[in-house]
Amino acid sequence: MKIRGILKQSYKGNLTKIYLFKFFTSLHLVGGILIPFFRDWGGLDFTQILFLQSWFSFWIFILEIPTGAVADFFGRKQSLALGAIVNAIAALVYGSFPSFYIFLLAEFLWAISAALLSGADNAFTYDTLRKLGKTKSSKRVFSKIESIGKTALLIGSPIGSIVAASLGLNVPNLLMFFPFMLAFAVALTFKEPVSRKVVESKRYLTIIKDGFKYFAKNDILKILAVDTIIISSLAYFMIWFFQPMLERAGVNIVYFGLVHALLVLSQIVIMNSFGKLEKLLGNKKRLLLLSSLLLGAAFMMGSFSNSLPMILLVIVIGGGFGLSRSVLFSSYLNKYIESSKRATVLSTISMFRRFLLVILNPLVGKMADWSLEYTLFALGIAVIVFTVFSRVEEKYLVD
Repeated sequence: MKIRGILKQSYKGNLTKIYLFKFFTSLHLVGGILIPFFRDWGGLDFTQILFLQSWFSFWIFILEIPTGAVADFFGRKQSLALGAIVNAIAALVYGSFPSFYIFLLAEFLWAISAALLSGADNAFTYDTLRKLGKTKSSKRVFSKIESIGKTALLIGSPIGSIVAASLGLNVPNLLMFFPFMLAFAVALTFKEPVSRKVVESKRYLTIIKDGFKYFAKNDILKILAVDTIIISSLAYFMIWFFQPMLERAGVNIVYFGLVHALLVLSQIVIMNSFGKLEKLLGNKKRLLLLSSLLLGAAFMMGSFSNSLPMILLVIVIGGGFGLSRSVLFSSYLNKYIESSKRATVLSTISMFRRFLLVILNPLVGKMADWSLEYTLFALGIAVIVFTVFSRVEEKYLVD
């Protein structure tokens, strides 16, 4: 009993460490200056900017399953540590020289890092909770992790805008090397919650094949995955278009980071209010409907308004609900995935989202170069149409 207690205490330490890991890997200084960085320092237009994101998504699509299988085969700890150190290298490459081809290399490295982290972080956390016998608290823990990540963004974005305005648009990227290396150091101290002997008994290709089969056979998992993949992919464009909306409203770049911090703060408040909002609305599905409808309405309002108060509402309310919505699904999805397949199946879901973005990014970029206003309106219509036809039912949303 004493040994079991000591083991539980060591696994409990994982939660504190994953919170620190999330903070350091999320301490991005570029969130408020993405468009000025690419456009003014890098010399790119919207089509090129979003092509880079398509390139990034393409490589994650290619790498998602192999890196998910790496997490299952070698361990989540190794996957997370490697992801952090590659991220640090990518940040240095991105800030090194204003060249489209250098940016392609940086995005490739960033994709390797993101693929190594994706799925492995959630799987590591959920399996730690399983070891502690606390899986019912997964929604609260996942929300806390995301809130910590958002807090890091909230801190980093205003600092990044000030640094960019005073020292140069590339300097925030260079400075991100340091928190990413701290994340690497934290990952080395994780205690692996899944015995490697269990997963190492399976061949690498078997892990990959089983992950696909598991996802394909589970109808509820597919319905939940399709919903979160599509809405989160559309919400993602709020990140790229809130800065041009601010420019249209006459806001100086120095304040972009502050507005991004407000967007992040909104997500933190919303994520930590999921339980209260579900009770207020009467069930879980109504909260999902509300969040996606607010996102759709925000895109449409942002398409025709130059008013700063209206633009701020669009970003903070619409973006806040739209970008925090996927956190709800982290808890729901995990209920339908067994531990040995978790990293691979979560990576499969993430891979499909990336594949959708490979297609959407260049199309949306071309549209934005033609007309930002029509692009925002089209995104809003797409969100609302999919929301109306979503097949998610209340009974699928299990705590």
